[in-house]
Amino acid sequence: MNLQFVVDGLLTGSIIGLGAIGVTLTYSILRFSNFAHGEFIAWGAYAALAASTLLGWMAGGNVSAIAPFSFGWTLIAATVIAVLLTGLLALALDYVLFRRLRRANTITAVMASFGASMALRSLLEFIFTSSPTYFSKKLQIAQKLGLGVRATPDQMILIVMTGILVLSIHLLLTRTQTGRSMRAVSENPDLARVAGIDVGRIVNITWMIGGGLACFAGVMVGLLVQIRPYMGFDLLLPLFAAAILGGIGSIPGALIGGLIVGLAEAFAVQTVGAEWRAAVAFVLLIAVLLVRPAGIMGGKA
Repeated sequence: MNLQFVVDGLLTGSIIGLGAIGVTLTYSILRFSNFAHGEFIAWGAYAALAASTLLGWMAGGNVSAIAPFSFGWTLIAATVIAVLLTGLLALALDYVLFRRLRRANTITAVMASFGASMALRSLLEFIFTSSPTYFSKKLQIAQKLGLGVRATPDQMILIVMTGILVLSIHLLLTRTQTGRSMRAVSENPDLARVAGIDVGRIVNITWMIGGGLACFAGVMVGLLVQIRPYMGFDLLLPLFAAAILGGIGSIPGALIGGLIVGLAEAFAVQTVGAEWRAAVAFVLLIAVLLVRPAGIMGGKA
């Protein structure tokens, strides 16, 4: 069997896993499923594209790629800027909409997130049109890794960066006071407030982290495939599947769930056809939840 699906699955799973971390953080701390999270992926990708274009223009258009990658320093700097902007977008959405619904019925907040998702997607399409675009059109030659597996330099560096980001978030949650406060708020917001934890600050940090990770996932999609307004919407169901599969509230679980969904989709494409990729992933989700309803790492941060 051709093992190329492993690399493809790891890449897809990394994108899904990063988005799923934001989903699981939002759910565990704010107690609702945010269906606008997929739009943060798209907005992050377009923010990075706009910032990269602006930085390139300021540099006089004389920006070369950093060998052996397809991108240059402008995209690296633009990604940092876009991560901050996307986090601020998530924070602004909370301030304008979700903060007002915090004490309302959970269903109200979920339906509001649906509306916010459609509004953000339509606004993005209005500003940038529905035509797909790219960070770079430079072609890369895939390198042989053995066992019939090939990967481009962009693909390899993105997998490494995903691992670094997930490890950083895990260390933040387990080794810092902010992380311990986030876990306390996740367990019991009222008790955390009595203990002197600034719950509002923790909520803001949660939105910033979720938005930032979604932005990086969007940049990954833009580098590997293309950028378009519906890119986040297309990833929404896999994001929630990964978060549920890994166990709501678990950061490592979200990544593991994302990798499982990604590998299942890639395997389905190779064996039964691309039209079955989503179905295979959700059959796997149902099978795991029948055995372990809390998810693979349910309840573990």
